[in-house]
Amino acid sequence: MSDPVLRVLSLGAGVQSTTLALMAAHGEIGPMPDCAIMGDTGWEPAAVYDHLRWLMSGNVLPFPVHIVSAGNIRDDLVARSNGEGGRFITVPFFLKHANGKHGISRRQCSNHYKIEPVRKKVRELLGKGPRDRIAPGAVEKWIGISTDEIIRATPSRVRFEVNRHPLIEKRMSRQDCLAWLKRNGYPPPPKSSCIGCPFHSNSMWRDMRDNDVGAWADAVEIDRIIRNPVDRPGVPKMRGSQFMHAQRIPLSDVDLSTAEDRGQLNMFNHECEGMCGV
Repeated sequence: MSDPVLRVLSLGAGVQSTTLALMAAHGEIGPMPDCAIMGDTGWEPAAVYDHLRWLMSGNVLPFPVHIVSAGNIRDDLVARSNGEGGRFITVPFFLKHANGKHGISRRQCSNHYKIEPVRKKVRELLGKGPRDRIAPGAVEKWIGISTDEIIRATPSRVRFEVNRHPLIEKRMSRQDCLAWLKRNGYPPPPKSSCIGCPFHSNSMWRDMRDNDVGAWADAVEIDRIIRNPVDRPGVPKMRGSQFMHAQRIPLSDVDLSTAEDRGQLNMFNHECEGMCGV
């Protein structure tokens, strides 16, 4: 296969993709990408946007960072719940049906708010329209997936893109990324995911509640709103009540205490390294 026409780093602004971008800047991974692209849902914590502004400031990265968007997911959720119509993009919220059965909504948000806007920008950078043919393998897309989430390292769904996973090539885990950042004098990036993402673990919800009061209040409010949609003709309806938390009760009522908070002895004293799934 010939060399790609365009090398793009898919930037999420979290630990792995930040490490990947900075390693490229240090010349530890190459060839140098032509740019980084971030699909912005509009509902990241403030700390993520602060971190992103730093990444985009002068003398941090030697390549441009493009921010693309298909709209604000929070605003779209509110509009839909208010019966205003517009986008009907489902988030994998947890469902409780009237008959007592449980379910989960389809996950359309990642594709609509992240993957499609990034791919649209790639076409623009190549000078191609929405239906123009692009040669197979024309784009090499770097993705910041580490060894502890290798199951997410999948091929591209379009022929003109080839997914590359440099952190896996270097056998780096998330902890290895944090260690690299520390060795090179960089602070650990904030966790990058939507404020109201249903894939948050209890520890993430607890950290938000205790350390980001504004984000927690916002998540609690949107959790309430998605459960009480306005019934208007022509507006699609969910087939059950939606909840952000897997317990399928209001987020404000979820017991987020740890086993130690409840008096259970901690025999391990380690941090969980689970994935949010985003």
